[in-house]
Amino acid sequence: MTEIIGVRFKSVGKIYYFSPGGLDIAEGQSVIVETARGVECGSVVFGNKQVADDEIVAPLKTVIRIATEDDFKQIERNKIKEKEALAICEEKVKKLGLNMSLVDVECTFDNSKLLFYFTAESRVDFRELVKELAAVFRTRIELRQIGVRDEAKMIGGLGICGRQFCCASFLGDFQPVSIKMAKEQSLSLNPTKISGTCGRLMCCLKYEQDGYEELLKITPKFGALVDTPSGKGTVTDVNLISGKMHVKLEATGGDAVFTRDQVKLIKDSVMRLSREEINALKELEKN
Repeated sequence: MTEIIGVRFKSVGKIYYFSPGGLDIAEGQSVIVETARGVECGSVVFGNKQVADDEIVAPLKTVIRIATEDDFKQIERNKIKEKEALAICEEKVKKLGLNMSLVDVECTFDNSKLLFYFTAESRVDFRELVKELAAVFRTRIELRQIGVRDEAKMIGGLGICGRQFCCASFLGDFQPVSIKMAKEQSLSLNPTKISGTCGRLMCCLKYEQDGYEELLKITPKFGALVDTPSGKGTVTDVNLISGKMHVKLEATGGDAVFTRDQVKLIKDSVMRLSREEINALKELEKN
């Protein structure tokens, strides 16, 4: 067993494990730790606890100290520097005529590095920009191109549901979302109906997917051949939630409604995306 604490460096982000180094650290405290990009200040998500050795990637870095009042003052100074850096960088991007859009700036706690996040439709040659920024701030400069999902997570906003973006409020990591999920949930494959503000498939498609997959196992699909109390027929419409389906009867050619418990599956169909659907919606699956 190994003693660890969990630390986040953003309000909604990944949780990283550190060794408390003999300190008794409680949830909600701030700690100074060494990370891959320099010394940082993070918020403790959970305090000292024992976990199995195979649950961590050794060796763990050790907490340097619990954050002090001076550390918090340093963080406030860094926030001011980040705002100034963003304004200066925007001016230089405009002067150099670079086709990129700045999203955010982060200054590491120890001022060893400034990270500029941006979006762009293609690769950008920003070598000259880095030189000019380094001359102004006299520290290491890193420019990082991000996708539209990451941009939405950083900026935040309201989704079509009227609530704050899931990615900006509680999702630590983006979950894989596919067009197949929308198809299986019987959603309209209209891009405006199944995409979020970022222009990609809505993260919330993932939330109910496990439930739909279980229902698909016990419910005949569209096009399936079934035996009903009124004879054999072909399923023409299905409501997975209610379990009701419309069946076109072979004997009469008429349409009748049955529940999943009233029919017996003879031959199921396969739910497929057409080539036209894939081509029309493939952009929605990109990061």
